[in-house]
Amino acid sequence: MSNCKPEIAAKQPIAVQLEAGKKYFWCACGKSKKQPFCDGSHQGSGCEPVAFTAEKTGEAWLCQCKRTGNVPFCDGSHNKL
Repeated sequence: MSNCKPEIAAKQPIAVQLEAGKKYFWCACGKSKKQPFCDGSHQGSGCEPVAFTAEKTGEAWLCQCKRTGNVPFCDGSHNKL
């Protein structure tokens, strides 16, 4: 992701329901219309989505500012924008 210069999709995280064992693709470029998940809009951006498998079923707060140090989860980085 070194060539990735992500857009800020939103300046707050989004609550999503995840299912344990299911694989998800988090948008790293900020261009997806299906935030916080990838819809393929990263093509040509130098960014790639981040694949992750949910460890447990339930609510999770995913980053939309694309500045988190705990991809794909919010770590409060949006508070510095």
